Amino acid sequence: MRRLSPTTAPDPADLAERQSARRVLVRVAPYLWPRGEAWARRRIVWALVALVAAKLIAVATPLFFKGAVDMLAGEGTGWELALGAVGLTLAYGAARLLNAGFQQLRDVIFVRVGQRALRRIALETFRHIHALSLRYHITRKTGGLSRIIERGVKGVDFLMRFLIFSIGPLALELALICAVFVWLFDLRYLAVVVVTIALYVWFTFRVTEWRVKIRRIMNDQDTDANQKAIDSLLNFETVKYFNAEGREAARYDAAMEGYEAAAIRTNYSLALLNFGQALIITAGLVAVMVMAATGVQQGVLTVGDFVMVNAYMIQITMPLNFLGTVYREIRQALVDMGAMFTLLDQPAEVRDSPDARPLRVMGGAVEFDAVEFGYDAARPILKGLTLKVAPGQKVAIVGPSGAGKSTIGRLLFRFYDVTGGTLRIDGQDVRDVTQDSLHAVIGVVPQDTVLFNDTIRYNIAYGRDGASKAEIEAAARAAHIHDFILSLPEGYETRVGERGLKLSGGEKQRVGIARTLLKDPPILLLDEATSALDSETERDIQGSLQRMGEGRTVLVIAHRLSTVVDADVIVVLENGRIAEQGRHETLLAQGGRYATMWRRQETEPEAAEGATEGATEGVAADSAPDALSAAGAEMGEPDLADR
Repeated sequence: MRRLSPTTAPDPADLAERQSARRVLVRVAPYLWPRGEAWARRRIVWALVALVAAKLIAVATPLFFKGAVDMLAGEGTGWELALGAVGLTLAYGAARLLNAGFQQLRDVIFVRVGQRALRRIALETFRHIHALSLRYHITRKTGGLSRIIERGVKGVDFLMRFLIFSIGPLALELALICAVFVWLFDLRYLAVVVVTIALYVWFTFRVTEWRVKIRRIMNDQDTDANQKAIDSLLNFETVKYFNAEGREAARYDAAMEGYEAAAIRTNYSLALLNFGQALIITAGLVAVMVMAATGVQQGVLTVGDFVMVNAYMIQITMPLNFLGTVYREIRQALVDMGAMFTLLDQPAEVRDSPDARPLRVMGGAVEFDAVEFGYDAARPILKGLTLKVAPGQKVAIVGPSGAGKSTIGRLLFRFYDVTGGTLRIDGQDVRDVTQDSLHAVIGVVPQDTVLFNDTIRYNIAYGRDGASKAEIEAAARAAHIHDFILSLPEGYETRVGERGLKLSGGEKQRVGIARTLLKDPPILLLDEATSALDSETERDIQGSLQRMGEGRTVLVIAHRLSTVVDADVIVVLENGRIAEQGRHETLLAQGGRYATMWRRQETEPEAAEGATEGATEGVAADSAPDALSAAGAEMGEPDLADR
């Protein structure tokens, strides 16, 4: 005979999700039963003891209620007569109180373990994100990344509370109630209860599986809307420049429209789930109570038995009512935790070698030996670059956009590893030393200084942990910003806003310079460090930077050639190779690429300066947006053409 309904093949997506759920449970288990933390394990055991005690008392509570009803109906026997109606009522109240007390005691005992686990997971995730490479961060949207972390940590919290203290206890309570029905009544009651529970669980799980898929779409739409909102707010000025408020609102509304449609479907399916659950549980309740009522009429059962059956069925109903929600949230928690653990599994592109040792700086010599590198393998940026910077030497790197100037700085700080050749500091390959020690000896003043949404004092003090007030103010004076800070109503305690937007571009840059001056590193990397400053301030800062560079190795990446005329060596990069190098006077005398660039900038000094200042000047303190998301500053991808 031909098979009428062939077996449906398993959905690959469902299989993958189940495998992911198992993987997540394996990953989270060590946090629930931490190795080497005896205090945490003891607390977990005592919390489970309190849990079992609460459930035993909960199952026994209706027996006291039954006894009180039987005594009032004149049908009490045995132990019920010994306690009396009043005694049984008091015992019933005490049992309810003890049940609540043991549940709260369970939470009190476990809360420290749970919060410690959440803290460990959050810290591990936070550290891992900072360990990931710059390449990863510039290709991710910060809003989506923050949501993954937030939902993942919340998922762990939910899983610990509900999987341990809801699903497990529910199963225990149902088993105990079934045992009571067999002991006090007969197998018919047990059969009705088991069928009711089985139908209830089957229906709940089937509908919830369907709802999870809708909920996933809703979450995707929510993440998309959140990313668009953060991206738009972080580009507040750009939106204003192009009069694009309407466009941004339309983009955001389009994302919210998808969220709205999914949310409506979610609520419709919830109504179906709730009604179906009520239908099944009510049918089971009525069936058991009809059987009990018949037993009372036949004289087999007492009125107290009838009341007790009702109490047990209601006791079953209450936790079962949350089963759909708990199951759905557990499924969602597993998905969210899976995304977070996938993030944790993301390998760091740049990592310390197993035998990495601290960098020993003896003079600060920097050497690029036939270095090759490209952000994309199909498009090399540096092509066999060889450059030696002697200890204490100031070397300027100039050239057109796309020549690879900024790439040299990123490689020196080891945001990326070279793909060919070697980069050494004092003869030590940077790939053989620890990143912490490498970063500690290099001070960077970038072209665009981004500040923390904190006080000016905090942002300057970020240069060296534990710096004193006097040291912070000395660095501010050296950066020619101390007087400006004192002119502010709150002085050094002035908050700078998200990304420092309450300060102008020049003010931000001077705070960044003060921060690096405070770090006091043996190697300096100045990446267009004065590009946001006016001519007068630039001259003052140049003097500070020159004094700061004395006795240190300094690499200057510059666009304005007038800022590097005092460099010991000027290197002209073109297409990833050194086209010329030498002192300013020598290069001018050669009449080559550098001389051409110098003449071009001399002919249009005012235009170049005005364009620079106009493009980089920040908004005033009273007009800066404070509504930016707490998710943090969006990191844009560097323009490949400007590398």
